[in-house]
Amino acid sequence: MQASAYLKLSVATAIVTIVLKTGAWWWTGSVSLAADALESLVNLAGAVFALAMVTLAAQPPDAEHPYGHHKAEYFSSGFEGILIIAAALGILWGAADRWRHPEPLHDVGLGVALAIVSSAINGGLAWAMLRKAREVRSVALEGDARHLITDVWTSAGVVLGLLGVLATGWDWLDPLLAVVVALNILREGVHLMRESTSGLMDEALDAESLAQVHAVLDDFRHPTAVRFDHVTSRVAGQRRFVDMHMHMPASWTLGRAAALRTSVEQALMSAVPGLRASIQLLPMDVEAHFDDPKDLL
Repeated sequence: MQASAYLKLSVATAIVTIVLKTGAWWWTGSVSLAADALESLVNLAGAVFALAMVTLAAQPPDAEHPYGHHKAEYFSSGFEGILIIAAALGILWGAADRWRHPEPLHDVGLGVALAIVSSAINGGLAWAMLRKAREVRSVALEGDARHLITDVWTSAGVVLGLLGVLATGWDWLDPLLAVVVALNILREGVHLMRESTSGLMDEALDAESLAQVHAVLDDFRHPTAVRFDHVTSRVAGQRRFVDMHMHMPASWTLGRAAALRTSVEQALMSAVPGLRASIQLLPMDVEAHFDDPKDLL
């Protein structure tokens, strides 16, 4: 199943859980269940936007975007982070109002049952989406999956709190629980915003992938014939890039040098899935210098 198919399933699941949680809030009058329903509404908006960005990211390069559209997924993660933060602020406002004007809850058992059902649905989907996100390295899919996981923990906390209200009769536990829910999803929203910003800033490959790159280069190095320098990398959504200089004797023919470069590129792309390698050929006695003042003119 493709990442887009999981996101379509996420949209459908969000609609179902919104209905369940809204029904639970309607029956009980619980502000914590209202907060939980609001988070599911954010799930729906985030899943729709993530689906749009994954579709855009899958488009091939064009004249205006010669390196592709892979970074579109980071906008999805950032957008969902903004939605989560907005939802958290809304929950805090509602909890403060309920704290000042407490109301008794009704049919708590039914509300708990509906919350458990919706939590089970979200949990199963989140687990499947997270596995797929790691498989295809989709930032948008991972962001949506992590939001669903947050929703599961939110629902679990709401259920425990409502059971506490049912056992003790302390209605003030309901708005207090809503505050805890809000702080939890606020933390997740900040995390997604940071992740989105990091991706847009062209972060380097992760340590494990960089280690694989250098292991491949070590296999091709030769003390007097082949060396590599200026190895740089970056990540853009599902695509990963590495650039470098490969030095070799000036006496080599262009055909021999190009054949070795092809072998190195293929080895790198086989070792690190999704990698695009770009290698510039230079004679052994020629150095390329970056950040020279004359290069900045």
